[in-house]
Amino acid sequence: MQPRGVMGTLLLRFAGPMQSWGVDSNYGVRQTERQPSKSGIVGLLAAAQGRLRGESVEDLSALRMGVRVDQEGTLQSDFQMVRGIKDSYVTRRYYLSDAVFVVGIESDNEEMLRNIANAVQHPKFPLYLGRRAYVPAGPIVLGVRHGQLENVFRSEPWTAADWYKCKFGNKGLRVRIEGNGNMSVLRKELLFNDKFRRYGYVSIEETMMEFNTDHDPMKTVDQLTTVNNIGH
Repeated sequence: MQPRGVMGTLLLRFAGPMQSWGVDSNYGVRQTERQPSKSGIVGLLAAAQGRLRGESVEDLSALRMGVRVDQEGTLQSDFQMVRGIKDSYVTRRYYLSDAVFVVGIESDNEEMLRNIANAVQHPKFPLYLGRRAYVPAGPIVLGVRHGQLENVFRSEPWTAADWYKCKFGNKGLRVRIEGNGNMSVLRKELLFNDKFRRYGYVSIEETMMEFNTDHDPMKTVDQLTTVNNIGH
């Protein structure tokens, strides 16, 4: 176990057929960000720990978080009919298809990170990727790593699907990391407190992170060919 004061990072993998991370929507149109929002991540952690809607999540909101986009999802939309008491109306809802994200949560309290990881592995409430119908595809927890968020993102293996690696190769990955207020991007997000929801600004830095993916495209082609041959 690392000593208190040494940074550690909990890594989570968000992958599924559909995800939606809305931070600015209305009743007629439900938008999605191209990556998980901090408010969405905090909500998932709070659900895993069994916190009720009115309970404080200020300790979770205070943690520094970031997202590495391992597989850019395809933006899709569908229409849903909402039936009211007197009338009905159509809503348009956007979502990401086949996206994969590595979420990092940084803290100098390793015990806290491990408790969060344990809660996500044994959640008190069902976990979903932005909307109740969008469930994760596979285990979420990758583990707790020693080091700061940026360094851990650089060293963690690429978790995209083989077909995606074969198609896009080593082009670097888009990364969004929470800053200290001096970053160039300020994003309005939903923050939580004990009694009600309210909006605030989160400082975000977005970069393209170069790192060694150790990906052999020809090996992936051989693997995919083998799978296809077995299927026939």
